[in-house]
Amino acid sequence: MSELEKQVPDSYYNDSEILATIGYKPELKRNFSTVQVFGIAFSLMGLIPSIASTISFSLQAGPYGMVWGWFTCSVCIMTVGLALAELGSSLPTSGGLYWWSYYFAPGKAKRPLSFLAGYSSFLGLTGGLMSIDYGFAQMLVSMIIVATDGQWNPSAYVLYGIFAACVVSHACVGSMGTRHMARLQTVCIYGNVAIALVLIIALPIGARNHLNSASYMFGQIENTTDGWPTAWVFFLGWLAPSWTIGGFDSCVHMSEEASNATKAVPFGIIASISVGWILGFVVVIVLVAVMPHDVKPLLETVYQQPFAQLVYDTLGKKWTIGVMTAIFILQWTMGLSSVTSASRQAWAFSRDGALQFSDFFKVVNQKYSNPIRCVWGSALLALCIGCLCMINAAAAQALFSLAAGGTSLGWLIPISLKLLYGKNRFVPGPFYLGRFPSKLIGGFASVFLMFSLVLIQFPQTTAHPTKDTMNYTCVIVAVVWGGCLMYYYLFAYRWYTGPKTTLEGAVVEFEGVADEHTGKSRTSSSSEKGISI
Repeated sequence: MSELEKQVPDSYYNDSEILATIGYKPELKRNFSTVQVFGIAFSLMGLIPSIASTISFSLQAGPYGMVWGWFTCSVCIMTVGLALAELGSSLPTSGGLYWWSYYFAPGKAKRPLSFLAGYSSFLGLTGGLMSIDYGFAQMLVSMIIVATDGQWNPSAYVLYGIFAACVVSHACVGSMGTRHMARLQTVCIYGNVAIALVLIIALPIGARNHLNSASYMFGQIENTTDGWPTAWVFFLGWLAPSWTIGGFDSCVHMSEEASNATKAVPFGIIASISVGWILGFVVVIVLVAVMPHDVKPLLETVYQQPFAQLVYDTLGKKWTIGVMTAIFILQWTMGLSSVTSASRQAWAFSRDGALQFSDFFKVVNQKYSNPIRCVWGSALLALCIGCLCMINAAAAQALFSLAAGGTSLGWLIPISLKLLYGKNRFVPGPFYLGRFPSKLIGGFASVFLMFSLVLIQFPQTTAHPTKDTMNYTCVIVAVVWGGCLMYYYLFAYRWYTGPKTTLEGAVVEFEGVADEHTGKSRTSSSSEKGISI
């Protein structure tokens, strides 16, 4: 134990007292254990369903891009997770991303940056719910297409109807008591690991007579795009792991429902990324081992899912229906975890008066210890966003990128602010990397997130896009981020004063923990008007 950790009083590890130092009274029951906090992040990742949904992005980079793209991108994602784990261990609150942004930002930048981080995160999480549930609808449709041997082709309206039913079901189940939700996470952990193990064993057996060689699996470089350089296609292959190993910030949003949050939150973040990284790496290797050398039939499959076509070619029709059934069930649990995470972010943001109708949405149902109004509000917004998917495939793809873009900016702002302005403000929690590693990893994570924000805006299949192949993510994120800032400077600056206290006292002080850089104690005071840090 370091000298700094010895100076931290035992009361620091008491959840209610830590929350009080941040300025909030407990309003949600802490029904989530450390494993269950990990479970909600791992369930939200939905390893196999996410790989199935995003495999088309990595297929065009060939075996080399699929295997090593997954590995290298996972390393980069882990740096983001480590940076957030430090913050979650030090200041565990459901509104973590925007709260930390306010805490570390300088002077007049506190409110607008906090507002941007909060709205970007909220819209990213809601966009994630939309994309997950739309992916569920596509998987269900692909399974029916397989069962009918390609004779049934649904319209966009049928697809949206399935999507809408899925969203409503998530809102209904998400309104349950958190004790039941916590128990469900354990089931989700076993389900996701089980389907991964089944595929790891079954696919090589089914393709035992035509497995690819090791040199092909780990060294074959391909480029099936129209005009992009092969080196850039390797990075485009990062989109698959980036969208798969995401959602780990859900641990942050569950901070006020987690027991021993200062340790549970960093554990959930790091463990979920680690399992997704390693288990996903093995699954991708297995897929590369059994896939055909010509991937165009997979990309142009009538089943609308390259993954479904690959399983069909390897294991046959019955196995495909069984595997896809298990996958779309797990995809449903992903959406449930997503609406839970989005609702907690919305509730925390409402508690601080940032969302429209905050007084309505900040109410917690005491019987179920659940912000049910935020659950349904998030679901309704996802339904509205999903309507745009009926325009065309390009619009749908841009909306799917909203989740990655919104959450990436929500992570980037507090991580970079801590790096630039946190020298005399950051007091480590139980999880701390150390002074130099913390700065190094935080800096690398910031660069990676900025690169990711650029990457998601490129057309994925062609360097010569048309109106149908153009990636309209740049339009979506510009409207979202520009709209957030415009909304703040025109209207919200009048009422959003930053995080507020919900304690029934004038001042809450946190003293006695020495700052690692100055040796002086840090004091944070909060008043009924807002927190002064």
